[in-house]
Amino acid sequence: MVKTTTTHKEKTPCQLCPLRRLPHFREFSREELGFVADFKKGELVVDPGATIFLEGAHSAHLFTILSGWGFRYKTLEDGRRQILNYVMPGDLIGLQGSIMGEMQHSTEALSPVSLCVFERAELMALYNKHPSLAFDLTWIAAREERILDEHLLSIGRRSALERAAYLLAYLHQRAGALHLFDGSKGIPITQQHIADTLGLSIVHTNKTLKKLSERGMIRWQERGCDVLNGKGLAALAKWDGLDSGRRPFI
Repeated sequence: MVKTTTTHKEKTPCQLCPLRRLPHFREFSREELGFVADFKKGELVVDPGATIFLEGAHSAHLFTILSGWGFRYKTLEDGRRQILNYVMPGDLIGLQGSIMGEMQHSTEALSPVSLCVFERAELMALYNKHPSLAFDLTWIAAREERILDEHLLSIGRRSALERAAYLLAYLHQRAGALHLFDGSKGIPITQQHIADTLGLSIVHTNKTLKKLSERGMIRWQERGCDVLNGKGLAALAKWDGLDSGRRPFI
């Protein structure tokens, strides 16, 4: 279920994909690139705040984030929200619905988001014809599990200050590898997003972020959070950081 602002029928050729130029991602073979180019059906652009997937919905599509920021979340019946993870360029979303029949979480755009569109019904051809790409999907799923393990550890065992430091260090490191800052260090999230990720009240979150600001590690702006000392945040959270090797994407 996607609220779109623009539908690009003339898709960006996979051969000219801007993500392929980043050293963060592994290279495709010629055969893999040809298959993915055929697999891709078009592109969509969604506004900030738009719902890309809704929990419980059935979707005929999978998406790879081409540009922009978003987040995955679940809600309770009374509206309380838990943000599970954040999505950035190169991330595949909607795979869970392909396996389980319906989405088990929702996904929302934080910024304008461009999406590469794939037909869910054609996913089996990827497994049948390109085992290397099938392995990539397995790698992507395993990586997401590993990240969620770290998030759960953070919520369960880190202090509020360590939780906030970990989250901002994680987002800063991920975005930096993708060249998302363009000279700035701003992460486009609100304090409510952070509260809903860390399982804290908005008041507790505000006090915690103020402590990080007083230590010179972050600067809060109207448009989001500027990270001034990513290494310091990681050290405070006792977090070793993300792997530096290349990763796959579809």
